[in-house]
Amino acid sequence: MTGALTHLGAQGEANMVDVGDKEETTRTAIAEGLVSMQPDTLATILAGNARKGDVLGTARIAGIMAAKKTHELIPLCHPLLLTKVSVDIEPDHDLPGLRVTALARVTGKTGVEMEALTAASVACLTIYDMAKAVDRAMVISGIRLVEKTGGKSGDYRAAS
Repeated sequence: MTGALTHLGAQGEANMVDVGDKEETTRTAIAEGLVSMQPDTLATILAGNARKGDVLGTARIAGIMAAKKTHELIPLCHPLLLTKVSVDIEPDHDLPGLRVTALARVTGKTGVEMEALTAASVACLTIYDMAKAVDRAMVISGIRLVEKTGGKSGDYRAAS
């Protein structure tokens, strides 16, 4: 790890980073999260038989909405004019459970890692909420940044 914590001032106080002099570039971030559950719970979700309705569709929309509100949830994040947010949810029978992948993109002066991470997190939380009536033992894990491109710090790709 290199570099200083950018959200700390000279005396250690929290502050919002000044991005005014940064160059506008296209920046993309991809994050993921996992929701592990009982095989029967996964089957119920995939069959569309959850009592609360469409688990995957609701989680997808919740993740997209969350990305758009990241600056309201994370105190020092800049409000961004996102150009794209997508949330994909795929079954992973080896978990068993669901793998959530969120992508956020912007042309701007600061990155979208927090927006992608927020989208993945809220989509996972929504899956839990929608299916908790049949499986309160579900586990949300593996929330992480998978990839980021653009900006001064360059590209990043997580190890597999």
